[in-house]
Amino acid sequence: MNTANQYLKAIYLVQEIEDGPASTGAVAEMLDVSPASANEMIGKLESDGLCNHEKYKGVDLTDEGIVRARDALQNYCIIERFLVEVLDVEDFRTEAQQLESVIDETVAERLDTIIDRQPQCPDCFDAEDDVCALLELEADAAD
Repeated sequence: MNTANQYLKAIYLVQEIEDGPASTGAVAEMLDVSPASANEMIGKLESDGLCNHEKYKGVDLTDEGIVRARDALQNYCIIERFLVEVLDVEDFRTEAQQLESVIDETVAERLDTIIDRQPQCPDCFDAEDDVCALLELEADAAD
């Protein structure tokens, strides 16, 4: 089950990839849900003032939605980096996706004290590759 923060993060990333409003289909695909499910959650996010959805144009995050999406993305990056750098988890993307809905901000902050998070986080996240770009650089350097 995807949380509101996961939807906000997905909308934010799709907006980066599409360089404009996020299409509902792309958000649904990123979260591996049906377009109907995505539309339902986007409607809830819109009623909470976190995004604006215009049929056939797509979804834009409001300023508050962007803040929440970036916070969610930063927490996701922390989880990814912890899984790779501390636990050496091979399938870290799958694990991070499963953990992001159950690890709250307090736990993420505590994990952050263990990893060496870079100041550019969450801008270090590569939306198209769906991974922290810094992890990719570290993996490339290890080859």
